Amino acid sequence: MEQPKGVDWTVVILTCQYKDSVEVFQRELEVRQKREQIPAGTLLLAVEDPETRVGSGGATLNALLVAAEHLSARAGFTVVTSDVLHSARILILHMGRDFPFDDCGRAFTCLPVENPRAPVEATVCNLDCLLDTMSYRLGPGSPPGVWVCSTDMLLSVPLDPGISWDGFQGARVIAFPGSTAYARNHGVYLTDPQGFVLDIYYRGTEAEIRRCAKPDGRVPLVSGVAFFSVETAEHLLATHVSPPLDACTYMGVDSGAQPVQLSLFFDILLCMARNVSREDFLAGRPPEIGQGDTDVAGYLQSARAELWRELRDQPLTMAYIPDGSYSYMTSSASEFLHSLTSPGAPGAQVVYSQVEELQLLGAGSSVISCLLEGPVRLGPGSVLQHCHLQGPIHIGAGCFVSGLDTTQSKALHGLELRDLVLQGHHMRLRGTPGRVFTLFGCLDSWERQGTGTYLNMSWSKFFQKTGIRNWDLWDPDTPPAERHLLSARLFPVLHPSRALGPQDMLWMLDPQEDGGKALWAWRASWRLSWEQLQPCLDRAATLASRRDLFFRQALRKARHVLQVQQDLSLRPLIRAAVSEGCAGPLLATLDQVAAGTGDPGVAARALACVADVLGCWAEGRGGLRSGPAANPDWIRPFSYLESGDLARGVEALAQERDKWLSRWALMMSELMGKHLVILGGGNVERGGAVTAGSQVPKPRQSSPSLGLCATIPPFLLGRPALLVRAARHYEGAGQILIRQAVMSAQHFVCSEPVELPAPGQWVVAECPARVDFSGGWSDTPPLAYELGGAVVGMAVRVDGRRPIGARARRILEPDLWLAMGPRQDEMAMKIVCRSLDDLQDYCQPHAPGALLKAAFICAGIVSVHSKLSLREQLLHTFGGGFELHTWSELPHGSGLGTSSILAGTALAALQRAAGRMVGTEALIHAVLHLEQVLTTGGGWQDQVGGLMPGIKIGRSRAQLPLKVEVEEITVPEGFVQTLNDHLLLVYTGKTRLARNLLQDVLRSWYARLPAVVENAHGLVQHTKKCAEAFRQGSLPLLGKCLTLYWEQKKLMAPGCEPLAVRRMMDVLAPHVHGQSLAGAGGGGFLYLLTKEPRQKEALEAVLAKTEVPGYDCDGSEPSLGPNWLTRAYCCKSPGLYSLSPASRMSEICPELSKHLLLFAPRASGITASTW
Repeated sequence: MEQPKGVDWTVVILTCQYKDSVEVFQRELEVRQKREQIPAGTLLLAVEDPETRVGSGGATLNALLVAAEHLSARAGFTVVTSDVLHSARILILHMGRDFPFDDCGRAFTCLPVENPRAPVEATVCNLDCLLDTMSYRLGPGSPPGVWVCSTDMLLSVPLDPGISWDGFQGARVIAFPGSTAYARNHGVYLTDPQGFVLDIYYRGTEAEIRRCAKPDGRVPLVSGVAFFSVETAEHLLATHVSPPLDACTYMGVDSGAQPVQLSLFFDILLCMARNVSREDFLAGRPPEIGQGDTDVAGYLQSARAELWRELRDQPLTMAYIPDGSYSYMTSSASEFLHSLTSPGAPGAQVVYSQVEELQLLGAGSSVISCLLEGPVRLGPGSVLQHCHLQGPIHIGAGCFVSGLDTTQSKALHGLELRDLVLQGHHMRLRGTPGRVFTLFGCLDSWERQGTGTYLNMSWSKFFQKTGIRNWDLWDPDTPPAERHLLSARLFPVLHPSRALGPQDMLWMLDPQEDGGKALWAWRASWRLSWEQLQPCLDRAATLASRRDLFFRQALRKARHVLQVQQDLSLRPLIRAAVSEGCAGPLLATLDQVAAGTGDPGVAARALACVADVLGCWAEGRGGLRSGPAANPDWIRPFSYLESGDLARGVEALAQERDKWLSRWALMMSELMGKHLVILGGGNVERGGAVTAGSQVPKPRQSSPSLGLCATIPPFLLGRPALLVRAARHYEGAGQILIRQAVMSAQHFVCSEPVELPAPGQWVVAECPARVDFSGGWSDTPPLAYELGGAVVGMAVRVDGRRPIGARARRILEPDLWLAMGPRQDEMAMKIVCRSLDDLQDYCQPHAPGALLKAAFICAGIVSVHSKLSLREQLLHTFGGGFELHTWSELPHGSGLGTSSILAGTALAALQRAAGRMVGTEALIHAVLHLEQVLTTGGGWQDQVGGLMPGIKIGRSRAQLPLKVEVEEITVPEGFVQTLNDHLLLVYTGKTRLARNLLQDVLRSWYARLPAVVENAHGLVQHTKKCAEAFRQGSLPLLGKCLTLYWEQKKLMAPGCEPLAVRRMMDVLAPHVHGQSLAGAGGGGFLYLLTKEPRQKEALEAVLAKTEVPGYDCDGSEPSLGPNWLTRAYCCKSPGLYSLSPASRMSEICPELSKHLLLFAPRASGITASTW
């Protein structure tokens, strides 16, 4: 399903409390914009809170000021003006407080969610879900204004939340249902029947909560989402110059104002609630502040008075979403684990992870962005995040483990964790990067009040078990009330003689009789408390490490998907690798897969993925992906592939690719005075000169670190045009492998010797055209042998004639005489081949006579690789040469299978003229072979449709060698005549570009785009219904099949329906059961199943009366111009009727006697003098 239109944000702001996080989070916003999660033109701002704790209200006011300041500067103003808000759509996202389970906060907590239809593959964070919710669910329909959204909760919102914005004014809060029990520790809204907010309660009394309840007993929870109209946002912005509210902004802090802490909901919005009096409002304080001294209270009262003056007259309404859900992300480990797991689920959730032994994952557990090698056992309800572990490891039930890699795996060997939280952190201590590991129990409380626990036991029991003492954790003068988990110096950050590891915490679980060595090492380390640790966390290194691990597992995934031929698209991964600077390792992996496989299908798909990487790298600036692929630089790798040396061919391709990528980089390095080294097609190091011709890396058991990955713009790695041209050549390499796979159809080409016709005796083959009723595209390699193909087709005479034919005869001259034309008696082009050099362009489809030359080679009459000359070959085997004429009365690009059927007639006539008889089944496979030799590619449905009589279904299995089997479809008596009366052809006047359509379809198939894979399976399945419609003799049912088939074609090849054709089909729709463009679409013939019989003249009149482009009807005999309309007849026997005795062919091959005719030369026949 297509993504609905989202909000075109003017500004998206992410607030954060730490100064060193601003640049990190700014990059994260930009990454999401590249992923198309945020509109391309949106201004992105990561904004530091003026003080560590200004509250959600202060952070909102500061963010609104920064947005207005940037928009004012963009508009050319020299001062901040609220006028810029009038048409702006602003989204403010608050990072909020520290989170014990993710160093980057609740916003960047990864969830067990995958989006298989996302354009760019990436782990899904809470921030991503909230962006999607705000952009596509809550935001659409709202007027210009300011949305504010916290990131400390998990939201679920239906596609249509049912919010009305008619006549909206003021501010609006979004509420979700919750239980009265949940509301006791949360905020709830009290509203009147019209939806106006009367009051907002935080941890209200039982009576207050009951007053807020809806008829179903649930209450509307404060959800952290609010909207301000432009007018209300202007009033709020105006407070930034009014003391003491100016202290909520960076301007006030820079001016020396004392910071003030405000709540968005219990200060700014509460003053708009109708039942709140001025006295109560000024006397109250938000829950974010708690109890404080009178000076703070007085300062807050002054700030609230200013808010009351500015905002009291603004209406506040509530939008309640009964079908949505809200869950605050608390500091409770058990609640956090519950939100990431599926209790009661039969299996584990494995998201963006590669796990070698899936059977060891417990029911209801989750694995998110991990690499698990060997036996890693995970208990029920446990979560692994951002870990690369090597077993044997046993993590029991109820655990959360995050941020560990293979170097820390050994510390877990022999242990069984249970109900514990173990995390690895990146930190920067006085400018020096390092790692620190923390451990605590899932039942431990992070509250500052109460007795507290550690490792799920009381402090006294912990001291007794470990030997740690009170004074190890707190200073002697620390008051007892301040001795809690947050302030305990538990976590070593520096050891005097070695690197730290998880063992520096894990020893506490089971202290051994080691003479106190573990305790001594712990005491000898410099330790910090959780509170002291937070400002030292290196969030940039944390996100970089996660990205590195994500791509390490992604490379494993790519390798696996290709090797097992899984129908899973790698294009989102390719886009992710390119956008985040990891294209080099991905290219190396693809090279390894292509070089190491023995399956040409796997290798071809890997090469197609390389082409996708290069095309994506060009960022749409290098021209069209489809184009020529015969540059002399690529001849060497192509020759290796043609000879079957896949490994050397892939290596040579990679070398040529690196040369092309390095050309522009070398030029830039010389201009910039810098030296860049290109490694594996994308990694950059400082060092010597640009190097090219890198060897294909050998496969390794474990992937290397991707730490060298960096975003390398295309102008440093090659002009976009070079990238696109290189991509075309990789697709050309893939075509070589496809040709080799299709060549396997030669296994089913055989012939029988027959009497050699006398020189001058013509062998004639004439065939009908074909129309396809279902399954087209599934016959096209590689779909034909990877998916398996099925096509329902019918042989048709056009205006009563078989429009396609060939004739061949032996001649005394040892030459090849070729002629082509629109009719048998009208040859427009004549060619004489007297040497093998004249045949060398047989594999260039656009060369004159290429198809005829390829027919001679595929028929085995001549060999271009023989040491004998053409003359010697012909004289030795046949005592002379051959003359071959082909004709087609149909226009180029008709969609009726002309070229393949023409190849079939040419081969049949040539083989018989050379004294061989080929059966129809063998001829079908021979055409497949010829089209690969000709390098045009293509499937098998055309020759099946035109060479086999009547109505049939052709099939090929998902295997090699490629074999086509044909089954005749039996229809009720008289139904063929019914078809003849109702089937019409309309020439659209548009020339099909099947070649370009074919390239696009193959590209989409190799990318395994979900819509294309699903549609391809649908094409094959639909042939069963279409065949049944024929068997029932039901025109209406057949028409429905035809209409669905056309929709499937359009999904397979977007752009195959020109606007003029669409208009024509709309005009004809009331008169037909169904209609479709023939073949691949894009032009050519449109075929119709009319509701009434014999409607040719009637529909000509319909087209003449409408403004269909190109139609011109003057009442004369129709010519083959736009909208030329003719009848099509089901051809039950594609052969010729006798013009002269047909020799003894019927005795040799009764089936082919329907196709071929021998007759004696006439006196007026072509002679040498006519050439």
